[in-house]
Amino acid sequence: MRTSTRPRNDVGQYDDLVGEWWRPEGRFAMLAWIAAARGRLVPPTSRPDAVLVDLGCGGGLLAPHVAGKGYRHVGVDLVRSALELAAGHGVTPVRADVTRLPLADGCADVVSAGELLEHVTDLPATVAEVCRIMRPGGLVVIDTLADTAVCRFLAISVAERMPGGAPPGIHDPALFVDPDALVAEFARHGVRLRTRGLRPQVRGLLRWLVTRRGAAPMVPTWSKAALYQAIGTKEETA
Repeated sequence: MRTSTRPRNDVGQYDDLVGEWWRPEGRFAMLAWIAAARGRLVPPTSRPDAVLVDLGCGGGLLAPHVAGKGYRHVGVDLVRSALELAAGHGVTPVRADVTRLPLADGCADVVSAGELLEHVTDLPATVAEVCRIMRPGGLVVIDTLADTAVCRFLAISVAERMPGGAPPGIHDPALFVDPDALVAEFARHGVRLRTRGLRPQVRGLLRWLVTRRGAAPMVPTWSKAALYQAIGTKEETA
């Protein structure tokens, strides 16, 4: 049963839940597990002054998983309370809408869009901005929710009732993202995406549900019917 009185996908919910970002047993626990999996896709850089732009950075959950890889970590979010937390974890905060980024063309060596795209109401504009700020040869890493009946059942009917699952009302299933449509949208901007499914390790998830300790590692899976990752590189200019 939903407990939030806000509309689905209302950004104000993140202010209501600001104390949950870093609680291992809290409502954002799975976001932390997913951030760890996303961080594994980010390679160390050999470039001086390399920049990682973390779109929808929230409370900065990606930070520990890219620390030491050589990037200046810039976090973009609409939620001031979340940005304040992220700043405490070494993230340079930028309060902005992802469809109108106050960042220069080609400024990012890596763009992360973690659990973001299923919240945006203008996917083409968001993708265009992601690709605009990527430097040629730059990398994008993504995780998001698929536009399928399976995902709507798992993310809404199941996860909103499961401890550690999505907070009630945090998602609007009308915004879930078809993997093939996402690949096609990025291709329009010279970025070829590869996609794969992602799920919690069953044993780890069951242990966490019983004990509320540790983490459930996220592992790749063949099915992209629910949660999936995408990774792509922007074409080099001639």
